[in-house]
This record gives sequence, structure tokens and C-alpha cells, in this order.
Amino acid sequence: MIFTDSHCHLDFDEFSNHLPALLQACLTSGIHRIIVPSTAPDNWSKVITLCRQGNNGENLAPLLLPCLGIHPWFLSGLTQQHLQQLAALSRQHRQDIIAIGETGIDKVIADKADNLAQQRSFFEYQLQLAKDCHLPVIVHHRRSHHELIPLLKQGKSPYGGIIHAFSGSYQEAKTYIDLGFKLGIGGTISYDRAVKTINTVKRLPLSAIVLETDAPSMPLAGFQGQSNSPLKLVNVFECLKHIRQEPAEIIAERIESNINELFQLP
Repeated sequence: MIFTDSHCHLDFDEFSNHLPALLQACLTSGIHRIIVPSTAPDNWSKVITLCRQGNNGENLAPLLLPCLGIHPWFLSGLTQQHLQQLAALSRQHRQDIIAIGETGIDKVIADKADNLAQQRSFFEYQLQLAKDCHLPVIVHHRRSHHELIPLLKQGKSPYGGIIHAFSGSYQEAKTYIDLGFKLGIGGTISYDRAVKTINTVKRLPLSAIVLETDAPSMPLAGFQGQSNSPLKLVNVFECLKHIRQEPAEIIAERIESNINELFQLP
């Protein structure tokens, strides 16, 4: 079986000292592709360069697939000019990037920073940019389904995307699926307390699921306090396998097909 980590921040400092060895270990574990979203202007070039250099080897590492976007946690000091820079860079690297993101709305941060209007504005801009570039979008959420869903309906795109680190009800999941989105399933399902999300994932059509780690964030149960790793994608798959009825090979094959269809990969 082979796997794609649909959300991993390989450019973060936690990986810098051992990245080549980590990528080789990923390949040995069957992780043959890693999608690398960016989060802020400071790391756009780093993500592009990292993925380009990583893909210059001879099958010694997974295929690294970059995305460009602005995360709602990093809006302080940013202006419309940064969005225009994002648009220009996305068009310049249109043949390299596979999505716009990570973008979204985080209500917890909005309540602290009083920046909900800015989050909405930046999110809407990136939704339109994704449509203009004929690309999917990687969507961050936290206590914000009620904010995201109306905007996604209003700016409905034929290219869909991923609701990253999905947690929520079946009805919320169904709404995203009907809008053309896949749901990123990660370490949340390793926690017994995540009853609502686990019950939702049990009911989802396999065609709606993609796997992710969000490494170095979102450690799995039993690994709290440690930096997460893309190698833990196999653990996420094991958790998923135990709450689904289908054979493991069918689950893995269908999830890979979902990635190929969404990002138009061969």
C-alpha cells in the first residue's frame, strides 16, 4: 500500500536537521507523496525551493507537492499588497503548485486578535485566486464551520479542495462534500474523546477522505508533547482502518484515487 500525506509543513525548522533521512524513511514506509502548504509570505519561496530540490533526486524521497497561501494565524502586519504578491507568485509558479493554501478562518484567533473581518477578506481573496488559477484550496478551520460554509457556497468553485484536519458533525461533513471538498483526516481520530468526529468518519463515503498529519503539529494520542512526523501517517491509517468496514487495501487505494482526482495528478 502507498500513501499521500495531504498536509505536512516540511519547511518548518523542526525538520531542518534531519530532512533527507526523514524523507527516505517516509518512502520506505510507503509514503510516496507529501503535500506542503505554505502559511505566510516569509515561507512561500522556501516551500517552492524545498519541493523543487526534493524532487530533483532519483527516487530517494517522496514527491513533494507545494501550495501557496496565507494562514489565518499569520495576518498581523499583512495588507492587500501581500495578497497581490501571493497572486503574482501563484501565477508565476502555476505549473509547480497544486493548490492555494493554507487559508481559512480561525474563530479562536479571531476572538483574541479581533481580526475576523481581515480573516474573511483574506480567505475570500484566496478562494477567488484558487478559482482564477483553476486550483483546489486547502482550508483551515477552528470553531468556524458557520463562517466558512456560507463563504464557500457564495464562491463555489468547480475545483474543490480539502477541509484540513476535519472535526465536526456528519451534517457539516456532508455540506463540505456537497460543495466538492475532501475531508482531511488526521491524528484527531486517535483520541477516544473525539467521539463526534470518529462517528462522522465511520459514516463518510470513502470518496470523501484524504489522510494527513499536519506535522509537526497535531501529535497522535500517546505522542503528546512531541513534534509530529509525516511518518505518523501510517498510524493515522491504522486508526482509520479500525473504524471502517472496508478491507485495508480498498481504503488505501480509494484514498490515493481521491488525491489524484482532486489535484489532477497522474
